[in-house]
Amino acid sequence: MSFSDLHSFVRVLEGAGELHRISTPVDPVLEITEIYDRVIKREGPALLFENVRGSDFPLLINALGSRARIELALGRPPEQIGEALLELAAAANPPSPRRLWQLRSTVRDVLGMRTRRARRAPCQEIVEEPDLTRLPVQTCWPDDGGPFITWGMAFTRDPVSGERNVGLYRIQVFDERTAGIHWQLHKGGGFHYVRAENLDRPLEMAVVIGADPALLLAAVTALPEGMDEVAFSGLLRRMPCRMTKCKTIDMEVPANAEFVLEGVVPPGERRMEGPFGDHFGHYSHAAPFPVFHVRKMTRRKNPIYMSATVGKPPQEDKHIGNAVQETVGPLIKLIHPEVNDLWAYYETGFHNLLVVSMDRRYFKESVRTALGLMGTGQLALTKCCVLVNGDVDVKDFSAVLGEIRENFDPAHDFLLMPKVPQDTLDFTSYSMNLGSKMILDATSGFLPTLHGTPGADRDAVLASIGDAVDLRGLLEDPELRKPTCSPADEGRQALEGSAVTGSSGTPEGSAARSEGTIPDPRQFDDRITDSLVLDGCLVVVRVADARAGTGREVVEKLVQAPLGPVRIVAAVSRDVPLDDRELLLWGIFTRFDCARDVVFTRVERRSAWTTCHGTMGIDATFKPGYPEPLEMSEEIIALVDRRWAEYGID
Repeated sequence: MSFSDLHSFVRVLEGAGELHRISTPVDPVLEITEIYDRVIKREGPALLFENVRGSDFPLLINALGSRARIELALGRPPEQIGEALLELAAAANPPSPRRLWQLRSTVRDVLGMRTRRARRAPCQEIVEEPDLTRLPVQTCWPDDGGPFITWGMAFTRDPVSGERNVGLYRIQVFDERTAGIHWQLHKGGGFHYVRAENLDRPLEMAVVIGADPALLLAAVTALPEGMDEVAFSGLLRRMPCRMTKCKTIDMEVPANAEFVLEGVVPPGERRMEGPFGDHFGHYSHAAPFPVFHVRKMTRRKNPIYMSATVGKPPQEDKHIGNAVQETVGPLIKLIHPEVNDLWAYYETGFHNLLVVSMDRRYFKESVRTALGLMGTGQLALTKCCVLVNGDVDVKDFSAVLGEIRENFDPAHDFLLMPKVPQDTLDFTSYSMNLGSKMILDATSGFLPTLHGTPGADRDAVLASIGDAVDLRGLLEDPELRKPTCSPADEGRQALEGSAVTGSSGTPEGSAARSEGTIPDPRQFDDRITDSLVLDGCLVVVRVADARAGTGREVVEKLVQAPLGPVRIVAAVSRDVPLDDRELLLWGIFTRFDCARDVVFTRVERRSAWTTCHGTMGIDATFKPGYPEPLEMSEEIIALVDRRWAEYGID
């Protein structure tokens, strides 16, 4: 089933029992967020608030907040789209008429990547002077800088080439006609603005609020630079997008949209935007950003305002982001055929942890692959990339930890990249758009095999390397053949399989042998309140008063401790629950800078070379200067508690 607009999608959601209407009056300032947050945490229905205080328009939220609703929106599971496109690319290179005929349904989908001029444009049924304060714009979190449009799709054109970009950026409402546009430097709309500003021209922009689900998903998809999101939505929708010309600017917008804000972003103008509760579960700091001046607002006669809220996982973006990477992820094989699968973890805000499985074809191809991926599109925002063997399920964090336990040796398998471009929302480096990244290579490698492992045919391996590169001298180097792990690693083989250990240090599961029991980390530092061992590989400890800077001291002590087969130690603050896997990953990966907060048992420096040995430690505690994590006010929690029956949510 394909949807031409948001109204038709809402009707199908309601018919499928996937939408709940709330007619009682609700406040867009905080109250809607608290209601939504409770519903999304249990994967409840989409919510249509029909009576929003201060506005005449209904507000829709959580429309794509479940796997079932994603599949309804696309008409099939998202991974089927990616697999079909990959098959089509293989059949077209070189062209195989017989294979293309077999894939004719996919070919028909590709033909939908066109646009059509609409004779009638519902989005222009009403043309009026703009008043952004009439919209039911949410203030999502207590310390937000004001109300923010969170599902506004920004349509811009490159001022030189004319190429269109559609991106999703938060937009802070300042008054009736002006708003701040949070353009990150690495996004398409931001590129267009920089180019226009360099030419000293205003950039025309139309912000579309509310559209069919295919366009919504296309707008958040990390497409190759220059690829048109509107055209891609036609592939997802299986039919072209109907477009119409704006009233006051030279821009086309979807004819079936709900609201369209037409205007310009002048060069050289900045206003403080934020703070804002963002995807990483913290507030992003206020900073100067460009200003959007709205000239005209067009809309349907009975429009639906679409909204979203982000914060600590899980949120609606979990399902949206997972669908996007299942759709376009397989296409990475076109430029990296060695990659089997990849997965960005929503628990970490997607950008903070990427796991890649690959069939490595030569020594350390894994590092080449990681560097290539981390320079490609939105994957360039990745902070931590872990590479594993091709048969590993990249979505299974326990399986990934197992590979790190068995294959990761920092002397050969750790790469740090300081002073590189970073996600605008990442606050851990204290410098906007600048940070550090790291690569952990947990693929099985040649060097461990050549270091005396029973059954290794060393000469055969050397012969297989070939004459192109002579590595024999390198592999014979006695320095490289030395053990590179700390004494604590001598018990590495003591654990087989997966074991979870509580703060008592007692392993659960018969797979753990008694001699491999990991000692209680509290015996090494009394500032540790409790701990968890995951899969015999990762020890996570909570630290009392971590904001005082004790996290680093604790981590430095633990990487010297005899912790058996443990490869990584991470310290977190007291607000991170150890028994919640989603919040545990959130608490670790959103709160450390690779260059500043990662330590090892021993670091050896030789001229320009640095080699790390032993256990890796991560200080993921909350640090002075970090923005606060998102928490709803007690007053709003109490209000929603009192009113819960009025909302009619089961």
